[in-house]
Amino acid sequence: MGDKDSITSLAPGQTGGSANPKSLAALDASTLSITLATTLKPLQPIETLRFGQTFSDHMIVATYDPERGWSAPEVKPHGPITLDPACSCFQYGGNVFEGMKAYLGPDGKARLFRPDMNMRRMEKSCARLALPPIDGDVVLELVKFLVNLERRWIPKESGYSLYMRPTVIATRPGLGVIASDHAMLYILASPTGPYYEKLKPISLLAVSDNVRAWPGGTGGHKVAGNYSPGFLPQRAAAEKGYEQILWLFGDDRRITEAGAMNFFVVVKRDDGDGVDLITAPLDGTILPGVTRASCLALASDPEFHKESSLRLHPQELVYTMSDLAKWSSEGKLLEALAIGTAVIVGPCNRIGYEGKDIVIPTGAGMGPVGTALRKKILDIQEGRTEWKGWGVVCPQ
Repeated sequence: MGDKDSITSLAPGQTGGSANPKSLAALDASTLSITLATTLKPLQPIETLRFGQTFSDHMIVATYDPERGWSAPEVKPHGPITLDPACSCFQYGGNVFEGMKAYLGPDGKARLFRPDMNMRRMEKSCARLALPPIDGDVVLELVKFLVNLERRWIPKESGYSLYMRPTVIATRPGLGVIASDHAMLYILASPTGPYYEKLKPISLLAVSDNVRAWPGGTGGHKVAGNYSPGFLPQRAAAEKGYEQILWLFGDDRRITEAGAMNFFVVVKRDDGDGVDLITAPLDGTILPGVTRASCLALASDPEFHKESSLRLHPQELVYTMSDLAKWSSEGKLLEALAIGTAVIVGPCNRIGYEGKDIVIPTGAGMGPVGTALRKKILDIQEGRTEWKGWGVVCPQ
């Protein structure tokens, strides 16, 4: 792994050390070169920011080839990249990405939220698609460097952030149906506001004739091919008046995810000891989301229980639409939550299934569990509170 002090001391145009020519070069942050944009873009008013539509001045790019290994990464002005149209990324979908956010705290420091989890997931996703190996710790050094370089793009207002998108694509130029031995890493930065313009509940249409993932597939990895097959069912749901899909799986209609988000329900316990916070287990079809893991950890923490005045019992278990309908009819279904990096924690107000709606009783807002989880995570992300090292400062 490269020396983080060395990359922060580089001047524009400088390049660090070279790789050992006798072996394939590992990705090395200390070899970072910097070419700055000659003209910087004007900042947009924050009220005009939409997720993933505005990009900062610079990006970081590195390439891998089977003769030399990884190139020296380069900071360059944000702009188009040039690739052969026969590249594997276009033909066979060899694409992996991560989504993470940098926030400015009240102390003026930029923070990432549990970024080590993103990097371990990226490494596993690359391995699943047989992409060249990549060191997530080095990618994280580069992400931190870009965050600091683009600090002026991080909005100061609560709920706003600089969304970071490290991506690895397969760039082997050829039509052979084989693993790509060429790759490109690039890291983009995009200032963004709340995923939804207003934090209002969303409606879900439960779907079983299409599936998001299947056992032995790639649902547990963050790969591009998991996303585009959901666009057509999403369009059909919108035509029926629903904003997202609730993905079901199997003849028993097991509940998996909501759109591209993890899904939780809050259910009143029979023993009167608080509530269960239920989500599907990581069986290979569920993405191991960072926010998902964080909600489960908070829900099991007595300190959070005391702070939030909630009694929570996190449960990772298989549950079905029949269970959901039964809990609803018995008055036990209290909240339904969509959870992910972009949305953080968001409420759902109704779930369409077999021509009827299961109505969630939180109305136009969010219930106490979703509200407490969202507030705590935002407080950590935005540096208002320290919690178990989850907020990681990007050193200047």
